[in-house]
Amino acid sequence: MPIISLKGGRKSRSLLVGNVAYIPAVRGVFAGGNDGVTGALNVIDYINISSTGNATDFGDLTFARFAVAGCSSSTRGLFGGGDVGGDSHANYIDYITIASVGNATDFGDLTVARSYVGSHSSSTRGVWGGGNTGSRSNVIDYVTIASTGNATDFGDLTVTRYGAAGCSSSTRGLFAGGSSASSTVNNVIDYVTIASTGNATDFGDLTVARETPGACSSSTRGLWASGYTVSARVNVIDYITIASTGNATDFGDLISTDFGIAGCSSPTRALFGGGNTGSATNVMQYVTIATTGNATDFGDRTISTFNLAGLSDGHGGL
Repeated sequence: MPIISLKGGRKSRSLLVGNVAYIPAVRGVFAGGNDGVTGALNVIDYINISSTGNATDFGDLTFARFAVAGCSSSTRGLFGGGDVGGDSHANYIDYITIASVGNATDFGDLTVARSYVGSHSSSTRGVWGGGNTGSRSNVIDYVTIASTGNATDFGDLTVTRYGAAGCSSSTRGLFAGGSSASSTVNNVIDYVTIASTGNATDFGDLTVARETPGACSSSTRGLWASGYTVSARVNVIDYITIASTGNATDFGDLISTDFGIAGCSSPTRALFGGGNTGSATNVMQYVTIATTGNATDFGDRTISTFNLAGLSDGHGGL
């Protein structure tokens, strides 16, 4: 009979079966978004990030909305904020059990109702930053993922903005990009120490100033992909080393230029889904985080949406 033992803890998710390392599948989840026709949607679907293929239906959000942001522990996924339509900004936080399927459940409320918010998480704490309240916000708030209840104020971003995207290691969370004024986008990357509270600190700059990129990370490297400049969609993927500070470096390109994409990740692979390439798309694409290079087709989502949320049970913050 083979001997089965844990190796490397939760971060590596590795089991030793006999003398062969086995890494359980990491599940990525996408939720909400705007299809450009109906408007806000409540659909949640999922994939196995370690493989390739089309997404499968998971369930529904408690309310249809777009410009929503996701974060997660290894067991629970949260979706916070969003626009329910008609420029109506939500403070809803929903949660799901990632390993199961089914509809989301109410978790609590953000401190400020807003859409186009960025997010990241550690294994215990989910954090949202910035957003559109009817005007641009610098608010950062947080929750304890394993419980339910309303968010608590964390501090402020260095730049008031909406449309930023976040990623994290187990200790440090980052927000990058966004719209800081009418017809103005920025390249600012901020960081916070997730386990503490306080205002964000400047980290460096993206290679291209843009709003609504998608972001995800391993435990060491953060990636931002796509987005909208003041005049065009971009296909740029940038990366940084989370433990340091400094400007981002070009990683490669997405399959197409778009904005409003969502990211999720395993310890080794970054996956980006949805987006607007001129219309809503269902395309998912991936890169290997530790390398550089252009994205490869992964499969299709169950629906076509942009300004959606993504999360996983194996991202760099765990």
